[in-house]
Amino acid sequence: MKILVVGAHGTIGSGVINELADRHEMITAGRTSGDVTVDLTDVDSIRAMYQKVGKVDAVIACTGHSKWALVTDMTAEDYQFGLEDKLMGQVNLVLEGIDYLNDGGSFTLTSGVTDHVPVPMGSSASMVACALSGFVMSAATELPRGIRLNLVSPGVIEEAMDKYGAFFRGHQPVPASRAALGYAMSVESKQTGQTFRIV
Repeated sequence: MKILVVGAHGTIGSGVINELADRHEMITAGRTSGDVTVDLTDVDSIRAMYQKVGKVDAVIACTGHSKWALVTDMTAEDYQFGLEDKLMGQVNLVLEGIDYLNDGGSFTLTSGVTDHVPVPMGSSASMVACALSGFVMSAATELPRGIRLNLVSPGVIEEAMDKYGAFFRGHQPVPASRAALGYAMSVESKQTGQTFRIV
């Protein structure tokens, strides 16, 4: 299969590449690096990426950011950042990519453990993760040509504990290599509308 991985050089994306590269043709994309560059907050940039890459069999999104702060310190703009980046960035990757996905292809998006476990300063992350879950559950029933849509919800990634560990006290970290199995399941199985929780 020809697989486009957005966020391919991040912690999870690198694990996904390592898992899938020996079986598939991989195309890497990122904001500043990769075979193609893309800004997921800019629909025109997403369109330009697809035009450059052409038809693919699968699209994987391992990217997206939200603001981490106490709810009492958050502003409307802080929440909007997560909505535009992690939520709508991935949603637009699907909307703009439908015509570029071969029949029976798949989209795989990324949320996180905050879709079902509250963590300190994580209200924006939880809001976005839960919205992604709802989008995938419903949109998967409406995609044409046998196209599938799934979501991977990994626990805090072991290799990122130095950055995010303070928010996830008591959580068992997940190695990126194990998280990558969820993406492999999404791409290489026939399931759709699913959230694969990797813990």
